[in-house]
Amino acid sequence: MEQLQIVVNNMQAARSQVASLKSQVQELEMTIITVKDQPSELALHKQLSGVLIEVADRDALVTELETTLNALGEHLERFLERENQLIETYQELKKVLEGES
Repeated sequence: MEQLQIVVNNMQAARSQVASLKSQVQELEMTIITVKDQPSELALHKQLSGVLIEVADRDALVTELETTLNALGEHLERFLERENQLIETYQELKKVLEGES
């Protein structure tokens, strides 16, 4: 029974991480779209350590954002795999416990 509770706690933590990562991915996707759509004649700024600075190289910024997006996507995939593993473990433990009843 204790093992089952540990698995449930880990599943909840994984689900929380998945939700957070999905939100970050969506936000980053929207940021990339917004940066690409920003007219070149208008200044574009980014925040670094609480300070807004003007972006001189938009292409470099888009590349940086896309690299971050790819890394987050990979991280999200790993968490989804972990979540699925935990669900399988939960179901197996549940069957064992139900068999003991």
